[in-house]
Amino acid sequence: MQGKMQALMKSRPGPGAELVTVDIPRIGPREVLIKVTAASICGTDVHIYTWNPWAQSRIKPPLVFGHEFAGEVVEVGDQVESVKVGDYVSAEGHFVCGTCLQCRTGQMHVCQHVAILGVDTAGCFAEYVAVPEFNVWKNDPSTPPELCSVQDPMGNAVHTVFAGGDVLAKTVAVIGCGPIGIFAVAVAKAAAAAKVFAVEVNEYRLELAGKLGADRVINPSKEDPVAVVKELTDGNGVDVMLEMSGNPRAIDQGFKMLRYGGRAALLGLPDKPIEFDLSNNVVFKGAEVYGVTGRRMWDTWYKMRGLFQSGKLNIEPVITHRLPMSEFKQGFDLMISGNCGKVVLYPGK
Repeated sequence: MQGKMQALMKSRPGPGAELVTVDIPRIGPREVLIKVTAASICGTDVHIYTWNPWAQSRIKPPLVFGHEFAGEVVEVGDQVESVKVGDYVSAEGHFVCGTCLQCRTGQMHVCQHVAILGVDTAGCFAEYVAVPEFNVWKNDPSTPPELCSVQDPMGNAVHTVFAGGDVLAKTVAVIGCGPIGIFAVAVAKAAAAAKVFAVEVNEYRLELAGKLGADRVINPSKEDPVAVVKELTDGNGVDVMLEMSGNPRAIDQGFKMLRYGGRAALLGLPDKPIEFDLSNNVVFKGAEVYGVTGRRMWDTWYKMRGLFQSGKLNIEPVITHRLPMSEFKQGFDLMISGNCGKVVLYPGK
């Protein structure tokens, strides 16, 4: 397909972005072109927009960014077999090599040569996006585009919740309730966790965590989260701790509220190396600790589909703002303020 499209571009180093007109992407023989219906803003997109140290070290402008979306296939390469024009899809945003040790042993999510949509390649804050056939995920037609657009971050939550086992009848603490943490609350409840504790300093997002099913919300600026959790678990602590904040103090508190022999899954990213009491928090506690990145391909996606189909997972309240892409500045301001859940942009509007 030839022609022009609107796209949100990181045109140069520094804060901000701009709406520009660029060529519609050309696809290769094993790629598909997708007309983007809805694209949601991720924390990574905020880092790119604000031009934080990570973005400065990784992003090479000019770049169309964004990696969370849903849309319709409008063109397929001549070697594409599993996807057809008209399919309603999203995409796994990690483009993997398929040949490294990790890819060949069932660990594609930690591919040594991964390229990330909207970080290393042109992204989805645009009217059209090109992705490899392998990365296309077919959506249930009954699921609205804004919900399908957040499967990438929800997949992070699903991966974290189930890292190392299930949460059936277990007590779970979610430390940090940004959108992924809030998703984790909903997923843990849908997976029959006994109790879910949500820990977050932002009152807006703490309220959202309550709406998504947290049994007890805890603001650590107002009460001691370790003491509260210990009191509500007969002094034992939680069976499973999900760390989503990356805040050094919150990480320490999370491990202190984890019971002996418990399981911790870590998704949050500290800004810099931290001091950590490994002996008491992990070794002497006999804790199982899992580092989580991305989504397991494709196990996590099938788990998400199953959770949606079960009827037990309602993530609608996390979508708090819907804006035309022309109002992207408002969307990013909301994300930076923290007074929102997920913000969804609609390209071409």
